[in-house]
Amino acid sequence: MTPLDTASEQERLDAALASYGETAAPFDAAMRGYMMRTFEPFWREGPCLQVGCAHGDQTSLLAARFADLTVLEPTAAFIAETRRRVGEAVRFEQAFIETYATERRFDTIVFSHVLEHVEDAAACLARLAALLTPTGRLFTVVPNAEAPSRRIAVKMGVLSHLEALSADDIAAGHRRVYRLDTLARDVRAAGLPVVHTGGIFYKPLANFQFDALIGGPLVGEAFMEGCYQLGREDAAACASIYVIAEAPR
Repeated sequence: MTPLDTASEQERLDAALASYGETAAPFDAAMRGYMMRTFEPFWREGPCLQVGCAHGDQTSLLAARFADLTVLEPTAAFIAETRRRVGEAVRFEQAFIETYATERRFDTIVFSHVLEHVEDAAACLARLAALLTPTGRLFTVVPNAEAPSRRIAVKMGVLSHLEALSADDIAAGHRRVYRLDTLARDVRAAGLPVVHTGGIFYKPLANFQFDALIGGPLVGEAFMEGCYQLGREDAAACASIYVIAEAPR
């Protein structure tokens, strides 16, 4: 693994911060709850590590689920905001995955919407694998290249192809867009046995369209629940895809 240029990487993160806004957008916040529902049957009990906290929506949910929660986050502003939300019960570590060192091991590692940002995906996955207990599990979640909203964008000419980086991808600091097969490929390349894969939330609209419509007469709770349930049947049509892997044997 090539040593990380932390100064350059921090510049990338700082440039991307503006794309996140002051609070989580409505669709992103809703997705955190759907992720927790999806993963509930697969959690391991014991210490949990969350990699990347952003505004802290998922951290709040994880803190309610896990008594021992550590958050690994390189951005001081996100740590400060999330700490205000969750208090002192959560342990925070300000570092990049590539430079994080600890003697602790975790039964659950939540790696949600971070892999698409990192320089060396397989190397970061391998570093997280080394932080698992022998029976631990790594939950890796990324945006889905094959979501219907992206397929529509290709037909509109907004994207040249499904795995092209959109303007929003670039602004957020994404380096790649995954399909489920390419996500599983990178997880396996890190030496992690895959135990379950799937998708979260059928996505017919772009994020900004959901943000404008959520809570109104067109996109109420029943519609959102319907999209979540339909997504359980068709991973390729979901907003996010995931791979659950176990510690290397």
